[in-house]
Amino acid sequence: MAKRTQQARKPLAGRVALVAGATRGAGRGIARALGEAGAIVYCSGRSVKDNPSQYKRPETIDETAEMIVAAGGKAIPIRVDHSIESEVEALFAQIHREQGQIDIVVDSVGGEDPMMGAYGWFWTADLTNAAKALENSLLSHVITAKHAALAMLRAKSGLIVEVTENNLMGAGGNPVGQIVKLGLKGLVLTWAAELRPHGVAIVAITPGFLRSESMLEHFGVTEKNWRDGGKEDKNFLESESPLYVGRAVAALAAEPKILKRTGQLYSSWELAREYKFTDADGRRPDWGKLKIDFGKHWSELLEYIRTGNELQLQWLETVTKRSKSFAKQLPKQPAPTTSAKAKAVRRSVPRRRKNRNRPTAARSKRS
Repeated sequence: MAKRTQQARKPLAGRVALVAGATRGAGRGIARALGEAGAIVYCSGRSVKDNPSQYKRPETIDETAEMIVAAGGKAIPIRVDHSIESEVEALFAQIHREQGQIDIVVDSVGGEDPMMGAYGWFWTADLTNAAKALENSLLSHVITAKHAALAMLRAKSGLIVEVTENNLMGAGGNPVGQIVKLGLKGLVLTWAAELRPHGVAIVAITPGFLRSESMLEHFGVTEKNWRDGGKEDKNFLESESPLYVGRAVAALAAEPKILKRTGQLYSSWELAREYKFTDADGRRPDWGKLKIDFGKHWSELLEYIRTGNELQLQWLETVTKRSKSFAKQLPKQPAPTTSAKAKAVRRSVPRRRKNRNRPTAARSKRS
């Protein structure tokens, strides 16, 4: 009975996770929640002690790891620039050497890149640093997912999670931010079809109104008195701490039938309804049920949102019809292919190697 209770409290015990972009915001919350659920958590990012963020933020991956350890979990911070493939490859090699496995990879890199933060019409956007922003916030995700997949294909299991914005197609911000947020959703859908035959799942997830460190600063509040921010914006009263989306990811990671969810886009509040987890304060914020106060939105912005939603519905209806029509043309049992290209693709899938001496997560000496 005691063992079952312990498993219920630590459903991810014995699992190894990597949270890329664990420095702050959703990434930090997800890392903490995975540690809370019993996983060994590798926290990666560029911001470390004595080498602060290029965004001029004080948070570091070392602090995130310390939070996990202080709560009784296990965490290892490793400085990595996820836009540099050699560093990402070395990171996965290190995890394999130390743990012999990687079960969960969550990518929250570049979610608050200031170069994506400015709102406005796309024809007024400053694109001076657009290429660098795309490298930091989108290419880095492609690189990380590539090496996560290579590691998980060997084991024929695993979960990759891409952190994005909004549970609809679009996302706010300037064109660079829109490319990144929509791009991540589309890539998850595409990659899921490639990964599912190999037993690896991939999903996208979005938080609601996130009380990140920068958002708390914006409202001039702390996590202790955050409700005071509701005086400026009523919607903020339905906000969530980063731990909330973290617990959503932990719930998915513990889901035994996760492959049935692959390719999909989830939100913290929808998963909370299903899995019944709560935020750090015991609340269950539900952005989807909130009657949003649009009082501070100027009329042109409201018209843009309204028109965008209408066009999105049209687009989805058309694509649904096309997809159903195309599905009818596909053979039920595809004929086996023997083309050189098909053989080359098959050969690129890593084979699982037997390693009797592989250390388990329980044997890890790192904390």
